[in-house]
Order: sequence, then structure tokens, then C-alpha cells
Amino acid sequence: MNSGRTVFSQLIQHLPEKEFQKCVARHHGDSNFRGFSCWDQLLAMACAQLTYRESLRNIESCLRALQSKLYHMGFRGKVSRSTLADANESHDWRIFADFAQGLIATARPLHACDLMGVDLHQSLYALDSTTIDLCLSLFPWAKFRQHKAAVKMHTLLDLHGNIPTFIRVTSGAVHDVNILDEIMPEAGAFYVMDRAYIDFQRLFVFTLSSAFFVVRTKSNVLLERRYSHPVDKSTGVLSDQTVILSSVESATAYPDPLRKVSYFDPERSKRLKFLTNNFTLPGADDCRHLQATLAGGAVLQMDQAASTNQSLLWN
Repeated sequence: MNSGRTVFSQLIQHLPEKEFQKCVARHHGDSNFRGFSCWDQLLAMACAQLTYRESLRNIESCLRALQSKLYHMGFRGKVSRSTLADANESHDWRIFADFAQGLIATARPLHACDLMGVDLHQSLYALDSTTIDLCLSLFPWAKFRQHKAAVKMHTLLDLHGNIPTFIRVTSGAVHDVNILDEIMPEAGAFYVMDRAYIDFQRLFVFTLSSAFFVVRTKSNVLLERRYSHPVDKSTGVLSDQTVILSSVESATAYPDPLRKVSYFDPERSKRLKFLTNNFTLPGADDCRHLQATLAGGAVLQMDQAASTNQSLLWN
């Protein structure tokens, strides 16, 4: 019989508990300590996530089945459904947000050289959102439709290691494009987004910040072609054009030229159109390789962002 440490405790030992306690002290998390600390809450929620628990009752049943091992797993407080509910309600969420940012800052340099499936040396981010359906009778504050409640989780994903660098939970009625106001673009980085983020005044901020974006365009966006560049259609790229916005309102918001790339996605049998403010990638040997990277890479990274959003949800 194995008498060593549990797998859970071996995983938890990699968490810097001293840094967590600094976050607790900063927000006075254990000032009204009642036998169940913020550290106990973190362990309970981490165990719930790792074991796919679906409710507080489920978490309680799972941990009580391991009653004799809880001390060795790091728990010092009594685990019960009411205690967990009180902790979730009373403990300051900023404790866990600050701790998460500290872990992200530690993890990102470790994955800075990871392969992403796209030949880019710059930082690459994918921005997407996930709508989380809720019961309207239990969550009246999250009204989304007439008979439906929901919240949205907006995630900015660093594709070097698939590490979330920004997460914001909002009401389900908040449009995705509003999140662009809360993101500080990183100079030289690429941001891949879906067409929900088309807002040329906000996208121009990326250009002014020397950052690049790749975004799917909408059919109602009025564009005027200035140049057409040669393409190799065997790569899936159908056209590569330099365009300008032709409507007065859009041209005022974004006065610079854009690059429009049309790409055929064979897996979905769809023709996709992208807009980007990047015309040359450093180190790209030929234009065809650049086009395939921008278009094909955008499809790949948006899929990864959507799937990772689902895996980040806490039940």
C-alpha cells in the first residue's frame, strides 16, 4: 500500500503559499477567521476543478470521502457545503485574482519558446468570449434574455503555452467589443480576434500602439481596393489586397490602409475574410508564406481560444 504523499498534495506543493498569504494579508482575507481559511478555500476549489465536481454538494461528498487524507492534502478547516458557501460569499475575490496574476507572471517566461503551430517569433494572443448559461430564477441579477440568464467570460490567451493573461466576467448582455477598452496592447504583438471585435476606432488603438491585429471582417464593411498582390492558391489563400475603408464614419475612425486576405478553410468548406494592419512580417521569406500564416493561423488560434475558454470555467 502506498504510504507516500497524495497526488493532490504533490501538485499543490508547486503553489507558492507564502505569496498567497501575502495576497490574503493585503485584502484582509482571514481577518474574520472562522475555522475555514482562504487557503482551505483555494484547495477545495482546486480539488473541485481537478476532479470535475459540479456543485457544492458534490464537492462536499468528494472531500468527505477522503476524510482521513484531508490533513495530508493540506486542509486544516472542516469542509462542508455551508462553510464553502460562506467562504465563496465572504472572502474577497481579489485575493485569488492577485494570486492568479502572480502565477501567470511565473508561467509565461517558462513557455516563451513553445511552438504554436504558426511561424511567428512575436507574442501571439487570441481574444474570445464564452457565454455561460444560468438559471434566471436563481440568478436574477444576470438577466440576458426575457427568460434566460447568462454571464460572459472574456479571455485573452497567450498562445505560448495557452496561458490566460486577462479574464473578465461580465453580464451576458455586454458586447464583446467593449472588452477592447480594457486591454493594453503590447507593442509588436499579434492579436487574433473574431468579427465580433470589429470596431475601427478601437482597432486603431492597436495600430497607434505598434501592435498588430488579425480580425475576421463582416460582409457589411465597405472597403475600397487599392492594390492586389500575387497569391499561391494552393496554400488556401484566394486573394491578398491592400484596402481602405470607404465609408466616412469608418475612414474617420481608421484612416490608415488595411490588408484584406481571403482564405478558404477546407475543413469547414468556408471562405473566410480577414483584415489586418500587418503588411510584412520580420523574417518572412516570401509573401505566400506570410499570407498562409496570417489566414490559416487565425483560424487555428481562434479555435484554440474558444476551447480553452470552456476548460477555464469553474463549476
